[in-house]
Amino acid sequence: MNRRNFIKTVPVVGAGVVLSNQVMGQTDSKKNKLPENHREYWVQLLDKISAPVLEAGSQNKLKATMPVETTTGAKEKPSTYLEAVGRLLAGIAPWLESNSGDAAETGLRKKYREMALKTIHNITDETSPDYLFDHKEPQILVDAAFLAHAFLRAPQQLWQALSEDSQKNVVKCFVVTRDIKPFYSNWLLFSGMIEAFFLKNDLPFDIMRLDFSVKKHQEWYLGDGMYGDGPDFHWDYYNSYVIQPMLMDIVTVMQEKKKFDDRSTEEIAKRFTRYAAIQERLISPEGTFPAVGRSLVYRMGAFQHLAQASLQKRLPEIVKPAQVRCALTAVMQRLMSAPGTFDKNGWLQIGLCGHQNSMGEYYISTGSLYLCSTGLLPLGLATDDEFWKDADAPWTNIRIWNGEDLKNDHALY
Repeated sequence: MNRRNFIKTVPVVGAGVVLSNQVMGQTDSKKNKLPENHREYWVQLLDKISAPVLEAGSQNKLKATMPVETTTGAKEKPSTYLEAVGRLLAGIAPWLESNSGDAAETGLRKKYREMALKTIHNITDETSPDYLFDHKEPQILVDAAFLAHAFLRAPQQLWQALSEDSQKNVVKCFVVTRDIKPFYSNWLLFSGMIEAFFLKNDLPFDIMRLDFSVKKHQEWYLGDGMYGDGPDFHWDYYNSYVIQPMLMDIVTVMQEKKKFDDRSTEEIAKRFTRYAAIQERLISPEGTFPAVGRSLVYRMGAFQHLAQASLQKRLPEIVKPAQVRCALTAVMQRLMSAPGTFDKNGWLQIGLCGHQNSMGEYYISTGSLYLCSTGLLPLGLATDDEFWKDADAPWTNIRIWNGEDLKNDHALY
């Protein structure tokens, strides 16, 4: 299928969504197009999502400015601000670390690097009005871990670029989270991620928090690229929201530092790649995916795993980077263009496809929603990488439902 024919199969997004022409037999295809410049669209979306958080955070006005929407009616949620910062930076970190892009993108990146550093300084400074480690709500463990993940993904531009005083403040705040007992679930990886950050940067670390979080997830492996969330299986996207991205990066650091064996790392990597194949097949021809399980209001964060597999060159051979780019773009357009996704001031609102407060669990608030930024991880790839430069390509479900004779999917073992 060439580029011209592929474009005709791509769905309209937003209010007037229709299925692809070849699937539905429609002929009016002028509007059924992905953006001409995918990267430009992704960067614009990154800008739209990031601006309210980092503009306020860099000015010490996050608590004063950020709205707090909850699903319980609560007017306050102390952890929501750290959720917004930690999750946002975890998603845009590879882009901040990159030096690729045209003049406009480079200028925008420079601005966001500066705002990110100021925000990190402010949220970890005890004298700041935006200090975010002044309570022991368990959720701070979660989002300290996302911030630690951001430092691993952007070691030069987010960690090394901090002043010495800011680095000391970050370490002090991260150490405080050791007082929080993680739940017997994916939460173990939050403790492990913070310790992986310490290990990576040759700081004092707790090997037990690292080793236990990894070994329990090895025990909780269920087969065919899927882990349980604790001892039980949950049909949701937590293998992508948390488990596989964090587990892969934790064991990579441990392997580099000779704290984990190569063979086990390779096994985890094989499972990682298998789950990427599953994730790509979850995206329908019209850019939707099954709305099942917890935390659907993380929107395109449901595909953090597929995004990280693209960034780290861990896609299966049968899945080409360009088809992932097109599939993820279709998902982004479908989700992020829905009316009500953002409020009048540009802050995210609770929902999957628009403003749908009832879809959020009790633990969801405004800051939680910024996990959506993790769908943008491939922006860390250079503009001349095949992910960006190769011609548009149909993803698997477009090919299958257009009648292409593809080999069937099979389990890892």
